[in-house]
Amino acid sequence: MTVNEVSRLTGVSVRTLHYYDQIGLLAPSHKTESGYRVYEAEQLERLQQILLFRTLQFSLEEIRELIDSPELDRELALKQQIDLLTMKKQQLERMIEFAQELLQTGGSKMSFEAFDTKQMEQYAEEAKRRWQHTDAYREFERRPQESAGDVQSGLMECFARMGMKRALPVEHPEVQAQVRALQQYITDHFYTCTDEILQSLGEMYTADERFAENIDRAGGTGTAAFTARAIAYYCSHEK
Repeated sequence: MTVNEVSRLTGVSVRTLHYYDQIGLLAPSHKTESGYRVYEAEQLERLQQILLFRTLQFSLEEIRELIDSPELDRELALKQQIDLLTMKKQQLERMIEFAQELLQTGGSKMSFEAFDTKQMEQYAEEAKRRWQHTDAYREFERRPQESAGDVQSGLMECFARMGMKRALPVEHPEVQAQVRALQQYITDHFYTCTDEILQSLGEMYTADERFAENIDRAGGTGTAAFTARAIAYYCSHEK
């Protein structure tokens, strides 16, 4: 198929397909002597994966790293995509129901529950994606799964308690005790949280805007950065 034919079939603009080629995300099978891009079944399958991840708001760089990884469990990734799309569907249904109630009441319903996207319920899914090829991930999969809402609520309580100690230096015993409590919570509810894993999580708490926003929401502005610094200190000192 030519780039124009792929565009008509998929709804992806020719300009976008050209851009995907330029950044190495989706190269055509080959080019004709005239320079026209040609796509075959393999490229269309890859485009499907790209579009699914884009629907879930993954960055193009994240998508490229994921689908180019030789270790990616594609069946597992698809199951995770289904889970996340289901969450998105449920949130949209809540929004529709809320809008209908507003229409019926004349806009007098003071509630913001429908706007809660439950981003932190995706925490476990993000952790799976980052650790899916490690012993920690396999341990997580073997464990009996608890209520996602309860687990995430408990995790947010850990960050709330951490936020209450933001005025203290990260090396303060109370702060370090809270880091240990966070590490133990992850071990108890997700997987054995080694110092190495904890340090990587700490880096992720500030590198990923979604984590930072939700952690700050739980513990107050600056909690994510404070937690990351406290974890870094904890992991760099002998216990």
